[in-house]
Amino acid sequence: MNPLVHPVTVLRASSDGKSAHRPDLVAVEEPLEIRLVFGPVSDRQQQALAVTMRTPGHDVELGLGFLFSETIIRSADDVLAVRHFRDADGQPAENILRIELKPEVQFDSARLQRNFYMTSSCGVCGKAALHAVAIEAQPCRSEVSITKEHLLLLPDQLRVAQAVFQHTGGLHAIGLFAPGGTLHLAREDVGRHNAMDKMVGAALHQHVPLSEAVCLLSGRASFELLQKAAVAGIPIVAAIGAPSSLAVEIAEAMGITLVGFLRAQSFNVYTHPHRIS
Repeated sequence: MNPLVHPVTVLRASSDGKSAHRPDLVAVEEPLEIRLVFGPVSDRQQQALAVTMRTPGHDVELGLGFLFSETIIRSADDVLAVRHFRDADGQPAENILRIELKPEVQFDSARLQRNFYMTSSCGVCGKAALHAVAIEAQPCRSEVSITKEHLLLLPDQLRVAQAVFQHTGGLHAIGLFAPGGTLHLAREDVGRHNAMDKMVGAALHQHVPLSEAVCLLSGRASFELLQKAAVAGIPIVAAIGAPSSLAVEIAEAMGITLVGFLRAQSFNVYTHPHRIS
C-alpha cells in the first residue's frame, strides 16, 4: 500500500437509487512541526517555527522551501543540517523536522511577526498583520520565454506525474519545467502552498535554476503562490485554473508572466505577455 494514501470504505450512491459499499482511497494528511536551530556557536537556540498540515513525504524539501519563501535562508548552503527529530530512544519522530542553520546565518524571530500555524488550504491565514505579507523580493528581470506550443503541452505532463492524485483525486500539484517544455520535477500535497514549498526546496537541493524555469499550478493561482514564486525568482507561472485579483496584481508588480485557464487548446495571459512567443 502506498504510504501517501489511506484505505476507507464508502457508501456509493447513484442517481438510479442504488447504493453499495465499496473500498476507496483518500490522501493522507498529517501535521508537520518545523523546528529551527540557530545562533552563534556559543549560544545555539531552538525554536518551534511552524506547524503545517501536509501529505507526508519530501519533508526536507518542504522545510527548505518554507524557509526560503520566508527569506530565512537565501540558499541551501545556509543550512547546516536537516533531519527528523529523534526521541529519547533515538527513534525518528516523522512529524517533527529539525533544521539547523549555520552559525553565521542571522535569524530574528521577532521580525517575522507571524503566528506560524498553517492549514493545508491556507498558508497565509496566520499572518498577524497586513504588512507581514509584504513580498521581500526584487521584480523579476529574467528574459526566459516559452513558445505557445510548449506551454500547451505542460498540463498533460504534470497530470502524468501526479501519482497520488490518480489514486485519490485529492492533491494539489506543482510542476517545474524548462522553457523547452521538459519537466524538471513535480511535487504533490494536500496544501497548495506545501506543494510549492516542496518544489522550491527540491529545486534548491538539486540546483535547478528557478530564474530560468516555468512553474505550473494544478489548480488556481492564489496570492500566496505568486508570493512564493516572486521570492523564488520564477519568471513564468501558469495555472490550470483561474487567478485571483491579488495574484494578478502581484504578478504585474513583480514582473512575472501569469497564465491562467491553461487548457489543451487555449490559455489566458494576464501579465507580461512578452515571455510567451
